[in-house]
Amino acid sequence: MYIINPEQERKEILKRYRQLLSIWNKGNDQKSKRMVRKAFNLAVTAHKDMRRKSGEPYIYHPIEVARIVAEEIGLGETSIVCALIHDVVEDTNYTLDDIRQMFGEKVARITDGLTKIKEQLDNTTTSAQAENFRKIILTLSDDVRVILIKLADRLHNMRTLDAMPGDKQLKIASETIYFFAPLAHRLGLYAIKSELEDLALKYTEPEVYTFIFNKLKETAIPRKQYIEEFIKPIDEALKQQGLVFDITGREKSVYSIYSKMKNKQIPFEEVYDLMAVRIIIDTNYESEKYQCWQAYSIVTDFYSPKQNRLRDWISTPKANGYESLHTTVMGQNGQWVEIQIRTRRMNEIAEKGYAAHWKYKEKSNTESGLDRWLGKINELLQSPDSNALTFLDDFKLNLFADEIIVFTPKGEEKTLPANSTALDFAYNIHSEIGNRCIGAKVNHRLVPLDHPLKSGDQIEVITSKKQTPRDEWIDFVVTARAKSFIKEALKEQRRQYADEGKAMLETYFKELKIEMNRTNLQRFQECQKINSTIDLYYKVAQGNLGVKELKACIQQHEKSGWLNIITRPFGRQKSALAPRLEDQMRDKLLMQQRKELNGDVEYRISDCCGPIPGDDVIGFLAPDESIWIHRTNCPEAIQLMSRYGNRILKTNWSNRESATYLSGIRFSGLDHLGLINEIVKIISEQMGLNIRSFHIDSTGEVYDASVMLLVHDTEDLNRLMAEIKKVKGISNVYRISRFNEAQK
Repeated sequence: MYIINPEQERKEILKRYRQLLSIWNKGNDQKSKRMVRKAFNLAVTAHKDMRRKSGEPYIYHPIEVARIVAEEIGLGETSIVCALIHDVVEDTNYTLDDIRQMFGEKVARITDGLTKIKEQLDNTTTSAQAENFRKIILTLSDDVRVILIKLADRLHNMRTLDAMPGDKQLKIASETIYFFAPLAHRLGLYAIKSELEDLALKYTEPEVYTFIFNKLKETAIPRKQYIEEFIKPIDEALKQQGLVFDITGREKSVYSIYSKMKNKQIPFEEVYDLMAVRIIIDTNYESEKYQCWQAYSIVTDFYSPKQNRLRDWISTPKANGYESLHTTVMGQNGQWVEIQIRTRRMNEIAEKGYAAHWKYKEKSNTESGLDRWLGKINELLQSPDSNALTFLDDFKLNLFADEIIVFTPKGEEKTLPANSTALDFAYNIHSEIGNRCIGAKVNHRLVPLDHPLKSGDQIEVITSKKQTPRDEWIDFVVTARAKSFIKEALKEQRRQYADEGKAMLETYFKELKIEMNRTNLQRFQECQKINSTIDLYYKVAQGNLGVKELKACIQQHEKSGWLNIITRPFGRQKSALAPRLEDQMRDKLLMQQRKELNGDVEYRISDCCGPIPGDDVIGFLAPDESIWIHRTNCPEAIQLMSRYGNRILKTNWSNRESATYLSGIRFSGLDHLGLINEIVKIISEQMGLNIRSFHIDSTGEVYDASVMLLVHDTEDLNRLMAEIKKVKGISNVYRISRFNEAQK
């Protein structure tokens, strides 16, 4: 518990401020120092009576955000001033005009951007977070420093998240992994991105985080010895060649190790590239490429490189400005080690992202990938979708995507996200070329619109004046730019058909002697799972909906009421297993709700993650007042917590153990006689559990199996997996997170 001591706190505030100055003010003039001091004094005065959840003085937070901005991102005076006062307008009586008078228009504009972002968190729209993220994205077109300061703010909040209650920790961590970490990645802030991911994992999956963290700690000494031995011959050879460099070993982040374990379904011990070696060369700009490739040649003289693992981001930097040579080589004792080779300039860009990129921009005098990406975002912002969630989804497409380099017929280079199609390329050239595209020639061979492109492809777009965008185009394009232009074109097409479709629908309603009012239109629209009235009119005008469909909806209404045919936009459709599980949930879950719910509450177990007692779970309040139960580490739950924080309810399992719940495991290994009998005995006789289904695929001597069974809680499941791991030949056992995995 934090103990308040005013004198000690005053000394700590001055100590932190002096640390900030020592990091930043080398070589800065007196005017700049006075401006930072002025901002510090204002922040201290404005926040003097405020405290954080931990009990500490609130002023600690803006000072730390300013330190991150200066030291870890590398921004200058204006950004430090804005970081120090970023909460002043929002949380105190000072106004934006006060800030403008004291610090000038530029500081006021950035502070306004930060304040507007925060204001969005307090609204009560369907998705406050989506609106907030949209506001953040919109500031990209004004001043990127707003985003960078916001990332510093989020990083410090994540570092001090322990003081928050559990539900707030989950919400903030989910937002971080869903939006802020990808944004840091896209702006080239790799160190911040990795830390945000690790901290988010610490709160969304604390057991997993602790397990991997402890494993890394346990193996730290032998790993350090191995790296020192690995580095020694490379270090000597580089020195003999006259290179000036630093060479260090580093371990992968907890989150990246977890991602590899999860994606490949392997234990910690089988993650082969836990270690990486980084070579940072000091050289002038003109000699960078030559010396990096020289170092690569020396490394491969000692260790054999893994085929297809060379990544040359020096010749073709990533869109966020990242430059480096990556290769994976076979070290001593058969261990794979990743090697990263870069110059001091490249390393600063890799660590500090956009700020360092801007600092070095004048040396290249060419438009970088990051400049092009920001340009694309500005284009997207000019015609954003009115739905904040749709806009956010489109934007996220360009956040974490890997990239490919392709070429126009004249040899002009274009950077696109991996898995982009010929149609994405057409829209990348121009919106009208995309709208009129009927095909393309890739490497002089005719291909359809949905043909996936690869790095090095040369594309010639084929157009026709008769072509118009189609609904199915949305399904296969991957770039936000293409999706945005297609949606806009489709909307325009639908508007043209709206009057015709409306007149036809009026006729159908009259024929069935039903009033065509707003309520009945909405019911018909929901019955057909159509998002907007314009889309409904369009489908009617196209002949896809008629009297038959309208009559069917009416008959369904007469049988069981309109509400039973409304599709819930925020929940999944019930699986075949759901009714049994939902009946159990009504008795087995104790809901601690944030607000009073009128009437009976319907609980539903989501089939995307199959939660059982013992799992950490959250409840999502759907518009129909039913509550969907998710595991907190479920990807869909993370999206829900990121988008609909005001609909998330605290949820606990009751202590009653009489009921059983459907869950499943997958396991694989080498086949042998009597294997199935051995597994069944463990499940049925030893553990006393009921099997619902058993599916096994065998290819030669190797098998892959899945079992769906009824368990009381996670303790049953964990004990079962531990017992099955003891069976001879079994190499891998893990829990099925989705029910449909059992059929794979």
